[in-house]
Amino acid sequence: MGLAGKGATSGIAIGAFEWIVVTLPRYLRKRFRSCRIQMLLAVLYLIIYIFSKILVEICMGATFMRLVLGMDVYLATVVLLTVTGIYAITGGFAAVVYTDVLHTGVVVLGSVLLVGYAFQEVGGYQELQRKYMDAKPNLTHEGNWTVQLECLTPRQDSFHIFRDPITGDFPWPGIIFGASTLSLYYWCANQIFVQGCLAGKSVCHVKAGCVMCGYLKLLPMFSMVLPGMISRVLYSDKVACVVPSECEEYCGFSTGCSPMAYPLLVVELLPKGVQGLMVSALWASLMSSLTSVFSGASAVFTMDIYTQMRPTATEKELMITGRICAITVLLAVSIAWVPAIQVANKEQLFEYTQAVLSYLTPPIAAVFLLAMFCKRVTEQGAFWGLTSGLLIGFCRMVSEFSYGTWSCLANDKCPLIICSVHYLYFAIILFTISLFAVLGISLFTDRIPDKHLHRLCWSLRNSQEERVDLDEEIRWKRPTPQAQPGIFREAQTCLWKAWDVYCGLEPLPSPKVAPGEASVQKMEHGDKSEGTECGDASKGTELRDISETPCLRKVSNICGFLLILLTVFCFLYFS
Repeated sequence: MGLAGKGATSGIAIGAFEWIVVTLPRYLRKRFRSCRIQMLLAVLYLIIYIFSKILVEICMGATFMRLVLGMDVYLATVVLLTVTGIYAITGGFAAVVYTDVLHTGVVVLGSVLLVGYAFQEVGGYQELQRKYMDAKPNLTHEGNWTVQLECLTPRQDSFHIFRDPITGDFPWPGIIFGASTLSLYYWCANQIFVQGCLAGKSVCHVKAGCVMCGYLKLLPMFSMVLPGMISRVLYSDKVACVVPSECEEYCGFSTGCSPMAYPLLVVELLPKGVQGLMVSALWASLMSSLTSVFSGASAVFTMDIYTQMRPTATEKELMITGRICAITVLLAVSIAWVPAIQVANKEQLFEYTQAVLSYLTPPIAAVFLLAMFCKRVTEQGAFWGLTSGLLIGFCRMVSEFSYGTWSCLANDKCPLIICSVHYLYFAIILFTISLFAVLGISLFTDRIPDKHLHRLCWSLRNSQEERVDLDEEIRWKRPTPQAQPGIFREAQTCLWKAWDVYCGLEPLPSPKVAPGEASVQKMEHGDKSEGTECGDASKGTELRDISETPCLRKVSNICGFLLILLTVFCFLYFS
């Protein structure tokens, strides 16, 4: 809905954002032996999830349900969060994965059907190019007030991705370099995607999943942005409304109704049967996004924050904390933000998301990139470079948002010294400052010996030497969790049984070792007593080979190379 809304007001350039495509805090603790970096990143991740993901998803969901079902914002928010929270808590990460796969199929099928109906109604791509430039609302004044002409007409560069570096709403240097900086965080250093990759059965599965995701990310330009532009052509008075009272009547927002571009197509254009499928697809998309955020946020809180507060926490305590407490707190915080949602400038929610990421994530991307590819980076350099970058970004974010988000219909009171630099340009500047700060401070501190970096840096990724973990001392200092052998024993009453099933604590049979791994264990360790056999089996399971097979590696590499070529072609075609 955010992409379609921005496409309705600005054109196809927003689609370029879709083409730049254990927990990370724990990796950085192992890489630098730094609990303070781990804690700082964990808290920052939770803030980013709340401000840039949960708020936007809730607002879009409330807008959709208000338009389609006529529900109140508060009621819509509570219903959406309750449904997603219940199955996220009950099923955990496994439920999130399986429902994401199912939702993806529904969303892709529904969006393809909508694109077909939309282009048939508008007359094809050539007709869209012609009609879009004349898509203006009929009502342009109210009393003595008349809207400016530039707020009525679409941009002349609406069908171009690369726009003027000074006057463009998405300048081309920002699209190429700034959006790439955001994507480095979003796709490589984001817990939501990292935990999905870590759940892969092998490296081949992970690479294939990432490549498949890349191909899917080519679709939003055609399945979301262009339909949003078609919606403006077909329903100009509603989607492109500029008179505050009219906008309030149509969608409940006085600043504009562009977020309703996509659901309006669903309601007005599709036949009843297909309309039900698309409503299900939009619901699935919202729920899938929210549950992924809840799962990633609960993992970060439980493994990186709660274990610092409670080093002796049992497995049962961690599971209950992650599934219930963390997600419940996120739900409560999300509902508390509903009043802010009602007064926010919903017309620019997608742009607001990118702005928040531009102010907070470039330092994370810089530290992650240098930790992976530069052995010379030290803990002091990483921490102070990350901290200084976050302070600069936070000051810019607070300063800009305190003056209110920019709108063509509203007076922009933000001083030029703050708001004259586009947020994509600011992301480039902040990334560069963080990069040099980390490198500069690291050069004046003692380097980390290679014995601590085997298989943690790119240059040592294939090293076979034993690694001496920097955080080993930290782990040994922590008290050993108290043994509670009766944790997973069968509950005595039906109430406790229901509670254990809800929390995922019901007794389950132990996983069996694959026959091949069991035979390897017998050859390596010989016949052992029954008491030690389980330990050997678990070791065999941990040492399972997850490397790539040559054939599948070639297939994944070829598909990845074709994806890059296809992305470059799309950029050139729409440039």
